[in-house]
Amino acid sequence: MSAEFRWVGGDAYSGFVGRWSRLVAAEFVPWLGVAPGETWFDIGCGTGELTRAILNLAHPAKVVSLDPSSSYLEHARATVADPRVEFLRGDDQDVSGLGVTGGAAVFGLVLNFVPDAIGAVQAASAALRSGGLIAAYVWDYAEGMAMLRAYWDAAIEESPHAREKDEGVRFAICRRDGLRLAFESAGLAGVTARAIEVTGRYADFDEYWTPFLSGAAPAPGYLASLPAERQARVRELVRQRLPVAADGSITLTCRAWAARGLKP
Repeated sequence: MSAEFRWVGGDAYSGFVGRWSRLVAAEFVPWLGVAPGETWFDIGCGTGELTRAILNLAHPAKVVSLDPSSSYLEHARATVADPRVEFLRGDDQDVSGLGVTGGAAVFGLVLNFVPDAIGAVQAASAALRSGGLIAAYVWDYAEGMAMLRAYWDAAIEESPHAREKDEGVRFAICRRDGLRLAFESAGLAGVTARAIEVTGRYADFDEYWTPFLSGAAPAPGYLASLPAERQARVRELVRQRLPVAADGSITLTCRAWAARGLKP
């Protein structure tokens, strides 16, 4: 996986995007329709939100969850206590060498960060039996991920140079039909795709803004690179863009693109 930002800070990342991934995972797992009793691979499991949803909603026999970040794995092991799951350090290419054959492999919010998304899907396919399911979801950074869209629009207004860091500009796989095309290019059969939209609420602006101060992930990493006075300008521009209610709360809708396909 890419090392373009620090894959550290499980607690910080969970409060930043994990809260949104949790909501998407709850919609994503039932959509896959995987029968109970299967062995799953959660590749790039991060802080374990998708693994938790699989355990709670899909009734698996086993989940093997991989991530290259020791910090994320530490967080996942501390928060997902279930004898059916094994958290291992590894990247998207390691799954095919585990000596385990599974029925399903999933990628939650990770395919846009791997150097070769098609190769990652093919490696996952190699670890599945014939007819096994591969699925993924990524954020619609360009239009539908409101939590980050407000931030990047403000950052770009503060400095056009921020555009080169904006995930909505950088990642073609995160646009409409991007995942579907990647899955078809990887040779999967019966590929289908959909949007998943979820709504969440922040009690106030500070709850929204504080995770951006962690320095982990692209958006906080870019903010951390700015001097204090520019950070303050970005903060105020973000505040102006958010729908702050009379009680100070902020309700946002965030969209992910999801796709699924079968190993031939």
